[in-house]
Amino acid sequence: MKRKLSIVSTLHYIRLFYRSVLFLLLLISYILYRMDKGHSITTRLENAPAILTVTWVVFVVEMIFRFFPSKYESPGCQKQFKQNYIKTGKTEITIPDNNATVLILLIWIVFNGFFGALHMAGILDDGIMILLCSAYSVCDMICILFFCPFQTWFMKNKCCSSCRIYNWDYAMMFTPLFFVKKNYFWSLLVLSLALLIRWEITFYRHPERFSEKTNDYLRCQNCTEKLCVHKKQLKKLRKQIEQYTMERVKRLTK
Repeated sequence: MKRKLSIVSTLHYIRLFYRSVLFLLLLISYILYRMDKGHSITTRLENAPAILTVTWVVFVVEMIFRFFPSKYESPGCQKQFKQNYIKTGKTEITIPDNNATVLILLIWIVFNGFFGALHMAGILDDGIMILLCSAYSVCDMICILFFCPFQTWFMKNKCCSSCRIYNWDYAMMFTPLFFVKKNYFWSLLVLSLALLIRWEITFYRHPERFSEKTNDYLRCQNCTEKLCVHKKQLKKLRKQIEQYTMERVKRLTK
């Protein structure tokens, strides 16, 4: 039986849309900059403040909302709050994917360190680092809605609701801004790091909120996102398309 998208999942798709539009706008701005080297990419954006201002405001607002409980956010980032801790009666805290977070952190630092080294060597400019951030923002929504390599290859968690690193997303997204020396870009990085630090402090002080064994809020029946249902529908549709394609190919090759 098909189910409608939940409000939370619908908001994910809205974010995917405007982040994709933003990436295209930044890409166009960068191409124009490369065609006319009279100004740097940051200067070009400053001369067209609408894109820059809207981008900054949108992400700042998104991050500020993460600091507070909200029914319009994913349970994955809401489990940190006391009001979302529903005791199961058990005391054994099990977070099987916790060790994988160190590996993910190291991989992310090395990966972005490579781009940072190229930037410091003058091979990559500020524009590429900004585009990289925007691309990460789109990939962030793809991870939530369609496929997450961190979940599949490293943490093996059942879904986003139980994700150990859910609130790392903005800090990971804005990592390349460390190499762009503009205060308004650094403000995004600082705010994202504050969000990550708050998340980690809560995890180490209240690990019981992050474990499905001790927190009923993380159980499937209490999920307000229901994204796994949608993912199953997409998986079924993909298989149907593959089967249809194979049958068509067989008919054409007869």
